[in-house]
Amino acid sequence: MNAPIDAVLVLSFGAPEKSEDVMPFLRNVTRGRGIPDHRLAEVAEHYHHFDGFSPLNACNQEIIRNVEHALRSNNIDLPVYFGNRNWHPFASDTITTIAQAGHKHVAVFATSAWGGFSGCKQYQDDIVHMREHLATSSYPAIRFTRLAQFFNHPIFIHANANAIRARYAEFAAEGVANKDIRLVFTAHSIPVVADHHSGTADEGPLYSSQVTEACRLVAEELGLTNYDLVWQSASGDGKVPWLDPDIVDYAKAQAAQGVKYLLVSPIGFISDHMEVIWDLDNELQDEATALGMHVKRAATVGHMPEFADMILELLLAAGEHNTPRSLGTMPVKGCTVNGEPCAPSCCQPAKRPHSATA
Repeated sequence: MNAPIDAVLVLSFGAPEKSEDVMPFLRNVTRGRGIPDHRLAEVAEHYHHFDGFSPLNACNQEIIRNVEHALRSNNIDLPVYFGNRNWHPFASDTITTIAQAGHKHVAVFATSAWGGFSGCKQYQDDIVHMREHLATSSYPAIRFTRLAQFFNHPIFIHANANAIRARYAEFAAEGVANKDIRLVFTAHSIPVVADHHSGTADEGPLYSSQVTEACRLVAEELGLTNYDLVWQSASGDGKVPWLDPDIVDYAKAQAAQGVKYLLVSPIGFISDHMEVIWDLDNELQDEATALGMHVKRAATVGHMPEFADMILELLLAAGEHNTPRSLGTMPVKGCTVNGEPCAPSCCQPAKRPHSATA
């Protein structure tokens, strides 16, 4: 019989917190892709705009505090750990600590709502690497249960809807009518060919379909049918097509049609990544000012206490071998064990994709 879950690991992407961290962090992110330092230096400027500090680690620590509170409130005695793929605290260091504490069965919450290579497969690979690290370090094996996806979980949908409602209320306080506001959802772009179950175009889209469904569910809760989904933060050399339209291009097109107010929901991100605070709060805002537009961004939802309640639900469902709640009709990938794929050939990378930040 498998040991009961005795610890929780919040597994994330990682982020630098000071200027000297930025280039080593970016080299970790792009390791094996042959991207020269001069191109990384262009991205590094976004971080240096904030003195090298990304809020992502702090956001994850807030999630952990909220999860700890939710566990205590439900009389559940489980420690919660934090590990990253690309920067401190590295998952390999964290799993050593977990092993030294004697834990046998760890529930892993990956900080991505989505399927696909970057949103799912890379986290599965992280689990495999942690198991390999334990094996080479002569620690006892640990069973890892990765919690289910949550792109259509009722709490995730409701939290995003509430974040949008708050910005509509701000517009209303300024005398702007809802009919004059264009609601637009945004998520990280990926190469079009990577938007498929096995990295080939014959399997149908996965990531973009899930994002589309989440947008539909949020808009349905808001009672809206008039909204758009766009993409952001594409990289690469321009030779490989990525999901579009880009949000800045979208803003220009809307301005040309006379739209003056945009409400942007960064539904693709649960926390304030650099792609949120730079691409949306700086680049988009600068472009909007030049276009004579007024943009308000909805908050990301990871910091909200109800988000921790959702994680607790996912955890309890995993412990009881139940399927978690969901809205709509799209299937949800359930728990996986020890980094195994959620389905055969699922979430494989396309040929040399530039993986999106998750």
